[in-house]
Amino acid sequence: MSPTAETRLGARAGDSAVSVVNVSKAFKLPHQQYHTLKERVLHPFRTSTYDLLQAVDHISVDIAPGEFFGIVGRNGSGKSTLLKCLAGIYAIDSGEMHVEGRLSPFIELGVGFNPELTARDNVIINAIMLGLTRKQARERFARIVEFAELEDFLDLRLKNYSSGMTVRLAFSVAIQVDADVLLIDEVLAVGDASFQQKCFDEFTRLKAEGRTIMFVTHDMASVQRFCDRVMLIEKGHVVEIGDPEAIARRYNELNFGRTVHELQADGSVHEERPLPREAEIVDGWFEDLEGQRIAAVAHGDPCAACLEVRFEQDIDDPIFGVTIRNDVGHTVFATSTDLEHGPTGHFRAGETAVVRMRFENWLTPTRYSLTPSIARNGPGEDAIDVRTDVADLLVHGGHFTGGVVNMPHGFELEHR
Repeated sequence: MSPTAETRLGARAGDSAVSVVNVSKAFKLPHQQYHTLKERVLHPFRTSTYDLLQAVDHISVDIAPGEFFGIVGRNGSGKSTLLKCLAGIYAIDSGEMHVEGRLSPFIELGVGFNPELTARDNVIINAIMLGLTRKQARERFARIVEFAELEDFLDLRLKNYSSGMTVRLAFSVAIQVDADVLLIDEVLAVGDASFQQKCFDEFTRLKAEGRTIMFVTHDMASVQRFCDRVMLIEKGHVVEIGDPEAIARRYNELNFGRTVHELQADGSVHEERPLPREAEIVDGWFEDLEGQRIAAVAHGDPCAACLEVRFEQDIDDPIFGVTIRNDVGHTVFATSTDLEHGPTGHFRAGETAVVRMRFENWLTPTRYSLTPSIARNGPGEDAIDVRTDVADLLVHGGHFTGGVVNMPHGFELEHR
């Protein structure tokens, strides 16, 4: 670490729980890599040349105590490297970092586990490594095992655990550490849906307790659900720091090919230019049964959510999606053609298509927004384009019950 690079745990940085000041981190990538000892002996000077990968480039940010702060960016943008610098896994090349209080990294869960030992032994050892005393580790053992739901596998060696079981155990240990600042890096990528929900509930509890949390993720729904502010990183630079909804929109534009950020000579990232793509959503709107565009509709009147797509290249069976959110940003309904329609057919370059999703309007009175999307047919979310909140619809009339929908229903009473 250079003399200008400094990391302080527990050092005060004004009113910030975490302060990152002009931090940079680069990696040397040698042009020649040795695979055997013989190669190293015969060619000792081949590693004299290398490429420099600037993973983090002069990033500065202050995070307030109790803030749930998100960090997003495409693969290779530098977000995980930044967290590893804060955790002390990597030494920074320049800049300063200050963390107020005890730090707990949820970065590589299970690091320090011994596969030859049982889960019972690993829990105690890992808890002590994360900062608990031996007494605290034993006192919290039952809670750790209960959260992980692995009571029947405690005496099984860890090498016989599945990857999901290992992550569950590691996460359960990590949340028992009394940390003031938590670094969370995509720890929910493994695990079943029910365990992921338990982790989300745990995040809610930690946030309510006033813990400071830095959360790296690709999941924009989680960003908007948990985060107070979000930082978007591209090529090691900060693109923008701001409101979760606005940053989610910028991330989608960047990730789905609408814009690319160019590095300028002064190191800034502000110029944008359009990227070629297979298709583009050119419009989105709501309409009534007569095909007229509407901005308001009475509760109970059927309507349709529509999107217009222009194709720049030939494509087979694209998937069209529709998401409807209410006035507080909660997803009320989401669907796509692969769920309800099936194959959509072949579309030629230069062709335009209009897609209508008709629905019975059971929505309760408030304002709703439309987010249309288009994706390639295949596994995963291989999105081509998305337009966040492209159109609004005000639903009026009906009875406001406090729910998000007023479904047709009836009651039956029986005396016994």
